[in-house]
Amino acid sequence: MNRSLALFGVAALLWSVSLRAADPAMSPVLVPLDAIYPDLEKLYLDLHQNPELSFHEEKTAAKMADRLRALGFEVTTGVAKTGVVGILRNGKGPTVMLRTDLDALPVEEKTGLPYASKVTTTDDAGETVHVMHACGHDLHMTSWIGAATLLSRGKDRWRGTLMMVGQPAEEKGGGALKMLADGLFTRFPKPDFAFAIHDSAQAPAGTVQSISGYALANVDSVDLTIYGKGGHGAYPHTTIDPIVIAARTVLALQTIVGRENNPLDPAVVTVGSIHGGTKHNIIPDEVKLQLTVRSYKDDVRKRLLASIERIAKAEAVAAGAPKPPDVAVSEGTPATYNDPAVTKRVTGALARGLGSANVTEAQPVMGGEDFSEYGRAGVPATLIWVGAVEPKKYEAAKASGASLPSLHSSEFAPDREPTIKTGVKTVTLAALELLGHR
Repeated sequence: MNRSLALFGVAALLWSVSLRAADPAMSPVLVPLDAIYPDLEKLYLDLHQNPELSFHEEKTAAKMADRLRALGFEVTTGVAKTGVVGILRNGKGPTVMLRTDLDALPVEEKTGLPYASKVTTTDDAGETVHVMHACGHDLHMTSWIGAATLLSRGKDRWRGTLMMVGQPAEEKGGGALKMLADGLFTRFPKPDFAFAIHDSAQAPAGTVQSISGYALANVDSVDLTIYGKGGHGAYPHTTIDPIVIAARTVLALQTIVGRENNPLDPAVVTVGSIHGGTKHNIIPDEVKLQLTVRSYKDDVRKRLLASIERIAKAEAVAAGAPKPPDVAVSEGTPATYNDPAVTKRVTGALARGLGSANVTEAQPVMGGEDFSEYGRAGVPATLIWVGAVEPKKYEAAKASGASLPSLHSSEFAPDREPTIKTGVKTVTLAALELLGHR
């Protein structure tokens, strides 16, 4: 009996050692990170100072493509206009897609950093706008290139196909869908897994956060035009006032979430802008409203949009409006659903590689991300948040209750070095976990 237990103990020990040896977190692939960091920092500063708007990322895409070619990837450019795909084949095994977004935002940077963006450009509407990486896509790209560098040098530690995807126009919500329409999963290998990171303005640098299941929301923009009969403000009885109809519509829309929606199904209906009229004493002919609508479930999304149209038309009829309102839905992206099995695997690898204290569970948010499109196209996918706040600032804000600059803020300034290094480690460890092991 004792001899059997001893043999069992030896077998268990050998099994444990073999597991640790195969553990990607123990891989020497990460060792060169400090050596390559100075080059990654130069790339980050270049990207930050030279941002480009959605579907105009020509120079950004060229930089990503050149880097991948130098690492030995088969590179295709011009996918969905400015998208980049790099393929690195390394024997039989899974195909793992690592996505980064390329675009920046029409925001004037006010961080005061010596490398702050001073770029201005003409947008698609012909307006002159400032441009800034206010959402951290420069961090994503730098981490993506860092991971591609480490993985290409560490091919003896994994097998399969690495698929690097540089996606345009995440901020507009159309880049992923256009890449799929341009043959992302037919011209190139359809991945077995897809992975991405997103920096967080609400978590300290050096940490990561995962979410299993719904992580980000369905997002729809609704443009609503309400029509009336204009006239003199002194004679309202001769008009049909669209401002009054709009006011009643805004109030009635609040009942959708408050009274029509199941309280257990998250939903948001926000009227973000209202425009109508030109002068104090003129009742206008029309009023325009802009709404953002958020949800997780597809049936809730459909019901919210239908309710908005129903209420807007009903208020117009009640007021005797000359014609029904126009309701236009645009810029829609589906909810991001993190595959639970893939999320569990990646989170485990990150806990081993970064330390379990640095890997926590986040709460779902009502922001949007078109990374969701790849999951809906049939690829198990997960997105991990990477903390970007200087830890002392994070602790001070937490203690005082002060608000930190959010993503899309003109003052958003990530803690550069620890965030980049954690991003590189996160992408690399996730890829090593999902790829085949040698």
